[in-house]
Amino acid sequence: MAKLSILDLKEEDLANKRVLVRVDFNVPIKNGVITDDKRIREALPTIQYLIEKKAKVILMSHLGRPKGIQEDLRLDPIAKRLSELLGKKVKKLNDCIGEEVEREVENMKPGEIILLENLRFHKEEEANDPEFAKKLARLGDIYVSDAFGTVHRAHASTAGVAQYLPSYAGLLIKKEIEIMGSALEKPERPFICILGGAKVSDKIGVIENLLEKVDTLIIGGGMMFTFWKAQGFEIGKSILEEDKIEIAKKFIKTAEEKGVKLLLPDDAVVVKEISETAETKIKGKGEFEIDDIGVDIGPKSIEKFVKEIAQGKTIIWNGPMGIFEIDKFSEGTKEIAKAIANNKNCVSIVGGGDTASAISKLGLEDKFTHISTGGGASLEFLEGKILPGIAVLLEKK
Repeated sequence: MAKLSILDLKEEDLANKRVLVRVDFNVPIKNGVITDDKRIREALPTIQYLIEKKAKVILMSHLGRPKGIQEDLRLDPIAKRLSELLGKKVKKLNDCIGEEVEREVENMKPGEIILLENLRFHKEEEANDPEFAKKLARLGDIYVSDAFGTVHRAHASTAGVAQYLPSYAGLLIKKEIEIMGSALEKPERPFICILGGAKVSDKIGVIENLLEKVDTLIIGGGMMFTFWKAQGFEIGKSILEEDKIEIAKKFIKTAEEKGVKLLLPDDAVVVKEISETAETKIKGKGEFEIDDIGVDIGPKSIEKFVKEIAQGKTIIWNGPMGIFEIDKFSEGTKEIAKAIANNKNCVSIVGGGDTASAISKLGLEDKFTHISTGGGASLEFLEGKILPGIAVLLEKK
């Protein structure tokens, strides 16, 4: 991954050029108010650079999963917040293609910013429709891809537009690729990967790729129970992927053969039903009753994992250790986050999604080297895949 060679935006003369930028402004909005503006803030360096270079900046993004035009998924609150962050007016349009949009873009002055309406109001966006991509491309002289959270999808605005315009990676995507690529290709050792989340099936490719690279693989979250089952332990009514037991067995064997330290939890927080008022117990591996449900890693597991994390020089973390949305089941996730934050001698990378949300909730964002803006994209990157939205930037060389 570190060897990916991408055209450098900074080598291009941008003055007076229309620069069409794919950003990821898919942020949570409640009653018209943005509740987390991290993704908007992450896009600022590229936008500010383009303004400084006297470009005409045309921003495009999706928001949510609308079926046609949906009033509560218009991008007006985003334009308002972006204007505040930049200290500069951002003009929001009511569509992303068409004659009126083209007219507005034509009348732009250098340094001005336009935000197009939600791309997904048009079904052609997700279908990567060539005609829709051409209409978007008509708005720019140059295309800049800076939405890492969407590069694993071949949509019109992530892959299609790049077929019709000179294309560059924005500063955010460049940072994502360089930091994660470097960690995968030339990590400082010990190299530790921590994987959580509910399903083994979501992480098969990641585990296969990382077993070739890491010194230690730590497994937590709901996926731990498929591994426990693979070792022959009772897991009660805990989440289980029956059809992935053999794969878990294979991973345990592969880790042993390759000399990779595979750390599985020794205990878990157990309930009879998943609710905020449920009574919790701590049970070790092999102590589960048939109606027990595991909802978090237990104190012995936390102690073991924290001790290992303290030794790491490169640490990648993707996936919470339990059902962290419920406070009493979030201890494992919190303690892993704190342990990584307390290791001052490591490069620490978080693969977006739920893990990033948990870290944000704990106020530890500035204690990590890098928190990826893309959950699904970072997972596929960790699998070693070249993502569609990155591939088109390489093809332009």
